[in-house]
Amino acid sequence: MHAIRKTIVSDESQHPIAVQIDYADWLEIERSLNLTSEEPKIAKPSRFAGVISLTEDPLAYQLRVREEWQ
Repeated sequence: MHAIRKTIVSDESQHPIAVQIDYADWLEIERSLNLTSEEPKIAKPSRFAGVISLTEDPLAYQLRVREEWQ
């Protein structure tokens, strides 16, 4: 394995809190450990359609709530 270029991130007290590595090095680590990188999952809002039943028009609710704050 080759040397990994890394940056140590410290807090205000100079205590190490994280390590940052180059993406190319991360890919090499994943490949050598046989890890699979999953694509980020994108939420599909359409699957929630019809899940909640509204008892009030959303715009009317928004206006009513805003009036309460004044």
